[in-house]
Amino acid sequence: MAVLTVMVAFEYTAGATISKCLNIAFATALGVSLGIGAKYLAKFCGKEGEPIILGCLVFILGALGTFTRFYPHMQRRYDYGCMFSVATFSLVTVSGDRYLELVKQRISTIMVSVATVMAISLVIRPVWAGKDLHNLIIANLEKLASFLDGFESEYFQAIGEGSKDKEKGFLEALKNVLGSKATEESLANFAWWEPANGPFRFNNPGKEYLKIGNLGRDCACHLHALSGHLKSKSKAPTEFHKRTEEAYKRIITKSSNALKCLALSIKTATQPPSSTGEPDPYNAKFAIDELRAALLITTRTISEEDTIDVIMAMSVASILIDVTRCVDEISKAVGELSIKTRFQKEDKKKDNSTSIKVLEKLPAPRLQIIHREIVNAAVKEEENPIDAIKGEHVVCEIHVIEEEIKAEGK
Repeated sequence: MAVLTVMVAFEYTAGATISKCLNIAFATALGVSLGIGAKYLAKFCGKEGEPIILGCLVFILGALGTFTRFYPHMQRRYDYGCMFSVATFSLVTVSGDRYLELVKQRISTIMVSVATVMAISLVIRPVWAGKDLHNLIIANLEKLASFLDGFESEYFQAIGEGSKDKEKGFLEALKNVLGSKATEESLANFAWWEPANGPFRFNNPGKEYLKIGNLGRDCACHLHALSGHLKSKSKAPTEFHKRTEEAYKRIITKSSNALKCLALSIKTATQPPSSTGEPDPYNAKFAIDELRAALLITTRTISEEDTIDVIMAMSVASILIDVTRCVDEISKAVGELSIKTRFQKEDKKKDNSTSIKVLEKLPAPRLQIIHREIVNAAVKEEENPIDAIKGEHVVCEIHVIEEEIKAEGK
């Protein structure tokens, strides 16, 4: 029985294992308590009324446990506990007069099983769901940036240079982002059960990660609509495409670089520029206005033959504007995450790393920097050699070391 309980309770991540173990433990305690109470209550009704009372109680508790699982909050965190408590209660109530022995055996089995599983999952080989969620969010942002890079290279490439394998690669990555909602919610739920671990300790930002994940999927939906234009693009580039190509590439590159920067910010636990009060290199409004201005100037000189191509290009521009707004929302969400989890400022890290590298590269300070003849001359001019050392030569030595540090820093 203990082996079966271990097999049921053991999961891949520590959070999932803790969730199941705690649900099993509390559900067993609740089911045993209610079962013993039901047995004592049924004894007052005599031998004829005892099975009727027990049957009614089993039906009532089973119905309550079943319908309680329909609530989203209960189903997300306590679904296994509801099911296990009903099973334990039913087992105790129908066990006859030897139910106390069954209760002792049941409790001892659960204690041994839970202790074994918890020791393996938390001490021997822990796999943290919070860390997996952290890596999944970073990977999704990088996949969005990779899709934008792939779309730019495929959409603006020359005729005959298409690569179906490459196109299929970043489209599959985009589909993985769209289908990651269930995994993210599951990992966030399991991370809620985990003890303090990693850089966040007890302040695990599960809600912030889910918000970034939802915004990333919104962006992925727009990108999926954008992928349909790869097959419908014109075979030969028109004059309109040539004039607006730079504007399209500029906004795609800015969005891609912004997503990469946000992914790197989460990975290195550094605040993005938008949350540090510094000027943000990715300005969504400026990028959108720049694209609109380019389209407005170009559409004034188009011919009637290019009308269909212009409509298609306008559709792509509209989707890119929506993508840019989504990236801006993701940037704000990452800023909120960095504030809550107290990410370090990037400038401080850069300054510290730069100063350390400069100090490592510096040679050992030389004790005698000025020339020997000058020292002798200086000593001859002064009656006391100690006064000569305390005077100009000490200042000259510090001056030379400062110059070396500045030179190495440059």
